[in-house]
Amino acid sequence: MWKADRLGSMDKVRPDGFLNGGKAMNMLSLEQELKGNAYPGRGIVIGRTQDGKKAAIAYFIMGRSENSRNRVFVEEGEGIRTQAFDPSKLSDPSLIIYAPVRVLGNKTIVTNGDQTDTIYELMDKQMTFEQALRTREFEPDAPNYTPRISGILHIENGMYNYAMSILKSNHGNPDACNRFTFAYSNPAAGEGHFIHTYMGDGNPLPSFEGEPKLVGIPNDMEEFANTIWESLNEENKVSLFIRFIDIETGAYQSKIFNKNK
Repeated sequence: MWKADRLGSMDKVRPDGFLNGGKAMNMLSLEQELKGNAYPGRGIVIGRTQDGKKAAIAYFIMGRSENSRNRVFVEEGEGIRTQAFDPSKLSDPSLIIYAPVRVLGNKTIVTNGDQTDTIYELMDKQMTFEQALRTREFEPDAPNYTPRISGILHIENGMYNYAMSILKSNHGNPDACNRFTFAYSNPAAGEGHFIHTYMGDGNPLPSFEGEPKLVGIPNDMEEFANTIWESLNEENKVSLFIRFIDIETGAYQSKIFNKNK
């Protein structure tokens, strides 16, 4: 059985909302974080609703090239997959066509690449989230070397915990991969964490730095979804997936936004 203590080794946030070492972590506005960044790239938000009853997930993708923008999210089983909106314009599927969300028993996996499948397959063979990701590294898209960001939620017997990971080049050096895992056991109601691939636009694109950002999570899924979608840069946003999972029953509701229609 997959235990909460197998999520990861860096349990950064204490139940009282303070970092190890006693320094307070400020809760940020997810809306302002998104509106203030024209190109966060791909992003994952995981947390718990204000009433404490549901786990919340958001995953969005953005694009600058025609190939990246030529995508939509479609449902696939209990998860989703990216797919070309116009197959005739698909020039390179290697890093843009994948399953961002898959469900393995009482675990939900969300990532920005085909490492979703790696995590799913290796955890199904009793490896941990971290062990699975040690077999992968950042994307080979020089000069950006886009980080691989991943998250996993575990809900069982009314208990909920989650972890997030980022695999990134060593300050743009592709000869070294820096790996960070952040684990959150019994997350506080109304709190979530946001991690994304890029600090902003640029050439090359600057990789995300630091630990996942503490953000607020509302009770209303529509409010959560609309806030994110409307806050993403209109020119660059492509698709958004939202899911709320009942922590007691495991039942879930999902919503997909696609700019291409």
